[in-house]
Parts: sequence; structure tokens; C-alpha cells
Amino acid sequence: MSQFLTTDSVMQCPHGGVVTAITTNTVAQAGGAYVVRSSDTFMIAGCLFTLPSGTPHPCMTVQWVVSAVMNQVLNDSVLTEDSVGMCLAADQTPQGPVMVSFTQAEVSGV
Repeated sequence: MSQFLTTDSVMQCPHGGVVTAITTNTVAQAGGAYVVRSSDTFMIAGCLFTLPSGTPHPCMTVQWVVSAVMNQVLNDSVLTEDSVGMCLAADQTPQGPVMVSFTQAEVSGV
């Protein structure tokens, strides 16, 4: 079982950009913060990725491709440390997986 991701979880793109979770969940909390779901919005700021041509091509959002199998909030799958999210550029080009470096330790799921 993996820990649930929340609005307080610390996440980054592979290039050091900071991921911020914006959720509409106002029902379920874990560790004092709202649990995030695969349909929530995940914005990335501060990505320094540059194409070989020298053109900036930063990560902008996260698209989750694997979420929790058995846990839901408001009829949507929640995210855990084992969830897989792809960081996307503005043109929707995948640029690598999101990295979770910290989340709450009180509640876990599958």
C-alpha cells in the first residue's frame, strides 16, 4: 500500500520544475490536506528544459496514466506514491515522469 498524494505533496518534473496540485475535492483529507485525484489539475512552474536547438520547451502540466486501483474520492481514482504521471509541455509532448519526493504518511491505499 502506498501513501495518498495530497495538495501538500512535494512533486517535481524531471527538470526541477515544481508541480502544484489544484483539486476540487473538498471532502476527503489525509494528513491535514485534501487528497488529489487523477482528474485534478497539476500545473508545473520553473521547468528549465530546453530542446537541443536551444529553444525552451518547459513542462507545463501532468497527465496521470496510472492511479489508485481500489480507492476513490467523489467517484474518481485518487493518486498514491505508486501512481504514474507524465509531465507534458504546452504542445502536449511527454517529457518524463513526475517525481514525488514527499507526501503525508498517515493514510495509504491501493
